[in-house]
Amino acid sequence: MTQRFVIIGTGVAGIAAAQAIRQQLPQASITLIGDEPDLYYSRPGLAYYLTKELPESSLFPIRRSALQKLNIGIVHGRAAQIDPDAHRIQLANGQNLPYDRLLIATGASAALPKLPGTELEGVVKLDNLADTRHIIKLARKTRTAVVIGGGITALEIVEGLAARKIAVHYLLRRDRYWSSVLEDEESRVIETRLREEGVQIHYHTQATQITEKRGRVAGVLMQDGRQIPCQMVAIAVGIRPRLELAAAIGLRMERGILVNEFLQTSQPDIYAAGDVAQVFDPLTGYYNMDSLWGPARQQGYIAGLNMAGGQSPYQKLAPFNVTRLAGLTTTIIGAVGNGQDDDLVGIARGDSETWRQLPAAIAAQKGFDINRMRVMVGSQFLIGAIVMGDQTLSLPLQHLIAEKADITAIRDDLLNPQANLSETLLDFWTSWRNDYATQ
Repeated sequence: MTQRFVIIGTGVAGIAAAQAIRQQLPQASITLIGDEPDLYYSRPGLAYYLTKELPESSLFPIRRSALQKLNIGIVHGRAAQIDPDAHRIQLANGQNLPYDRLLIATGASAALPKLPGTELEGVVKLDNLADTRHIIKLARKTRTAVVIGGGITALEIVEGLAARKIAVHYLLRRDRYWSSVLEDEESRVIETRLREEGVQIHYHTQATQITEKRGRVAGVLMQDGRQIPCQMVAIAVGIRPRLELAAAIGLRMERGILVNEFLQTSQPDIYAAGDVAQVFDPLTGYYNMDSLWGPARQQGYIAGLNMAGGQSPYQKLAPFNVTRLAGLTTTIIGAVGNGQDDDLVGIARGDSETWRQLPAAIAAQKGFDINRMRVMVGSQFLIGAIVMGDQTLSLPLQHLIAEKADITAIRDDLLNPQANLSETLLDFWTSWRNDYATQ
């Protein structure tokens, strides 16, 4: 009999899984279920659509017709219930779909705080393409907006609204932007650039209520009694994985659906990948979650291979995220936050090193007015790095951190304030890469 594979979710993890299954099993039946009307698009690209740098048409790396050519069925609808004993999924419209193996790749939704007024017209989030279109529509009649949230998504909204000539008030609960990841100087660079775009930043500020007039946003009341009149409030305070289907059938869960290194859940014929998956890492013995595009795609692909009969373990790589903060391309690799070991040393270098003048042997994005790098140096390995602006060093650092290159030979040079950090790293990278290629 033809094997039947069903994938709940049409995001990057679900699409990657479908492609992997089709590569292994040309005759298998593959069905994608999703209630996203636009099917599959680039979630990271939404920020650039909001700032008018990308047209909407550029958000679609794979068209529906391409999936149909791969003989991948698409069911537009919501999966309401899984029956693991009968190997069947019931849709919200009552339709039933049988499966032999199932992937749950339902992703995550933007979290909303317990704040009076979040149900008002004019309160927005940046969760999907429909949200982005809604923001763009409202922006045409918006003069002033308030943005609440301290991470990348909040900043994406701030920049998108500022690019549309809206007066933006940005509320931060603490004394600087993204303090859990960035150092003080890095936060200040971002904040200065935002102010240059006309953004007004409010520190140590929490909203207590979104006020209304005739069912629409009228302003934001803050804990110190001040009120900011506005027509739009954007909220980006984190995400929550969509776990309802998994919880209803009793899959093992903690923060997400617990899966082994092969992406299998506690039900052997059910797999999970992407934002909902909490994946076992044999090297550490812990279950980890990721909410980045790259890991979701890799997990989906590995899950698909294993659903098709393979035994490919998912190997968690060092976190790697290329984003843009206040117009400044920023690469974040590995561990760079505040939870540091005693033997972990942070080394920062800025424009004084002018690594823009280094040999152009590595593809890089140049021409920034600000360039800054921070490297977290452990006793034997590089633990993490942030590269802001010119990206010449981002690729070498990614490989050195991911492959746990032994930097013992250059550690003293890295710690020497008089040494040229960029040249030291590039020379080491060149030598290490040649040795690695001959192994």
